[in-house]
This record gives sequence, structure tokens and C-alpha cells, in this order.
Amino acid sequence: MKRRRYLFLLGLLLTTMAVAQKSDLRREDVQLLTDHVFNLSEVMLHDVANPPAASRFYAYALLGAYEASAMDHGTLPDLHLRWKMSTAAAPEKGNRAFCSLYSMLEVGRQLMPSGHLLEEKQKKLIQYFKTKRKLSNTQVASLVAYSEGIAAQVVAFARADHYNQLSTYSRYKPKKEEGHWFPTPPEYMAAVEPQWKTIVPFFLDSAMQFAPAQPTPYSKDTASSFYHQMKEVYVTGLHLTAEQRAIASFWDCNPFAVSYSGHMAIGLKKISPGGHWMGITGIACRQAGISLDSAILIHTAVALTLHDAFISCWQEKYKSDRIRPEAAINKLIDPAWRPLLQTPPFPEYTSGHSVVSAAVAVVLTRFFGDGFEYTDTSEIFFGLPERKFSSFQQAANEAAISRLYGGIHFRDACEQGMMQGRSVGEFVCGRMFGGK
Repeated sequence: MKRRRYLFLLGLLLTTMAVAQKSDLRREDVQLLTDHVFNLSEVMLHDVANPPAASRFYAYALLGAYEASAMDHGTLPDLHLRWKMSTAAAPEKGNRAFCSLYSMLEVGRQLMPSGHLLEEKQKKLIQYFKTKRKLSNTQVASLVAYSEGIAAQVVAFARADHYNQLSTYSRYKPKKEEGHWFPTPPEYMAAVEPQWKTIVPFFLDSAMQFAPAQPTPYSKDTASSFYHQMKEVYVTGLHLTAEQRAIASFWDCNPFAVSYSGHMAIGLKKISPGGHWMGITGIACRQAGISLDSAILIHTAVALTLHDAFISCWQEKYKSDRIRPEAAINKLIDPAWRPLLQTPPFPEYTSGHSVVSAAVAVVLTRFFGDGFEYTDTSEIFFGLPERKFSSFQQAANEAAISRLYGGIHFRDACEQGMMQGRSVGEFVCGRMFGGK
């Protein structure tokens, strides 16, 4: 009797240990994924990648991870992309975790200007799987070859999206008529990606598919709607509360920010809005304790949504070509007024933060549900404190209004941007998952 009881307890202990080890491995795999997504962000910071370009890099890199994770008849669903990968035999002793992470880094290495910086991450990944996961040199060589094959197909797909043609377009020239965008001080940077509308989307039928309502027309009339919106930005900027300042700073995400000390200009390292939402995605995946496959699915869905949301937003920006609050206020109200945040170098309507935040909030809510509480620590690396949210929608709402607090957007750009983003997010979910 004692022996049977001992064997039963031993079996129970071993089962418990196995479950615990599997749970630990799951958490470790997802942590590796989010760490390597941040490695992509670090290279983008190094390159000062603009927001639309950053979304493209995330999208194709995560697509590399997705295709590798789906190897050998994995559990991941078909995303219903316009492109299909050629099938390739998976290694006899496959390792989805290694292949997905290595493929993601390999796509980033080939597509990003300073992608060579990821080579060291790839070497460390190989060493980790050799020492911690006990993969042999032969296994690793086979997995690397397979991963590089997947990455090569994704990169070939990326090179057909018209990105390489952007430099062939004529230089953007600001319009001379009043009410249109023009470079603002102190940098007077040229317009960023005026032809981004030509990039091929993953899901949208066209860049104009979810065009928002027309922006409020520019007007000098003090009784006009435009003047009221402009006055709102001006007055708000003069009387910001500590909380409003904190919100604006937390969602700044301006990779072009520059600080001045005397005659010296100092570039500030800030993550892109897409990078911020990729960080939130990683936080949610770790908190939920999901599998690596599920985490890759969610990261990829978010990255592809960001990509198409920026195309939609940038189409409208250069179509409406509306003046920024800073330029309008300096001309019509107060020449000395400056916004809390540095004005980005592209037209005002619609708000990019509003569009992409609303779109991603739709996607994340679909996966994690409404009312998913989390603490956003993604800005701690950049010297900002964490913020707590009761839902992704609350975070998206805050991201949108932060642009008015920061003095860089009018209210209709934020509100219409949210509507535009929700439409994109819902459409992408419908395309990826059949609307279920």
C-alpha cells in the first residue's frame, strides 16, 4: 500500500513538474518574442525610422515569424493575404520557437537600413538554443537554412510593395494657398512620405477605402468652426494640467523630436506610435500567459493592421493637406505660441495616433476582450512612468486626445481619425478571420 501511494505521489509530482516546466517554457518563449520585437524597435530608433516606414518593417518582420511558426502544419490560421508562400519541407526535427524568431530577425536584417545590427541578436539566439534548449550544431544549421528560406520569400514579397519607388517621385512642394501645411520651426523638416499612399496594403482594397469626412475648412473668421477649434488648442495649451501634460508626453512617440541647448541641436530617441502599440501587444501577451503561436498571431495581426492604418491615414494627410495648429495659431492669434510637443513634419488631418490607436484597439480587443486591464510600461525605457488602463479602447482614446493636449492636432483630426481607425481595424479583422 505504501509503495503504491509512493508511486502515485511520485507520478503526481513528476506530472506537476512537467506542467510547470511547460508553463515556464511558454512564458520564456513569449518573452523571447517580445524581446526580439524590441530589438527591431532599437534598430528603428537607430535609423530614425518614420512612423509609416516603421509600421512596414514591423509588418514584414512579424510576417516572417508567422510563416515560420505555421511550419509543419502548425495551429495558426490562414491570414488570407493576397500572397501565398511556396511550401517547403520543414526540418525533420523542427523547432517553431527558433524558426519564428530567427526568421523575424532575418527579415528585419534584410529590410531595415541598419539591419546588420540584428546579426549579433541572431548569434545570441543560436547560442541560447544550443545551450538552453540543447539543439545540436546540425539541428541549428538545418533550422537556420529553413528560416532563411522563409525570410527570403517574405523579403521578396516586401520588395514588390512599391516601397523602393518612393524615391523616384518628385519632391513635395508646400502649396502657397493659406490653410495648407508647411514646414514648422524649429527644424523646418521636409514633408515625410508624401507618396506613402502608393504602398501596397495587406488587406485594404485601396488607400482611399476608408476616407474620413472632410476636415473643417480653414477660416480666419472668428465665428467659424475652424477658428473655434484653433482657439481650443491655443487655450488648452496655455492652461494644461499636470495630468494632461503627462498624457501628452506619454503618447508623444515622435522619432523626429529635437532638443536645443544654445546653438546645439540634440536628437531625442523616441519610439514610433506603431512601436508603442507593439510594446502594448507584448505586455498583453505576457500578462495573459498565452502560447508562443498565439502571441505571434496577435503580434502579426497588430503589425499588419498598423501597416494598413498608416496607408489609410497618410492618403488623407496629403489629400487634405491641412495646416498644423502651431502655424495657424502663430499666424492668426499669437506669433509667440508654441505647443507642448514638437510639431511633426507632415500635414495635420487626420491624426496618425488616433487612426492607428483606434485600429489596433479593435484588434487587441478582439483577442483579449473588452475590459482587459494592463499597465503600459513600454515608455519606461524612454524615461517616462508607466500608465494603467482598463481597456485598449481607453488607451486609444487617451492617445487620440493627447494630440490636442500636445498642441499638434485639432479636435476633428482626433475624432475623425478614431472613426477612420476603427473602420480599418474592423475591416482587417473581417479579412483575417472571416468576420467571426
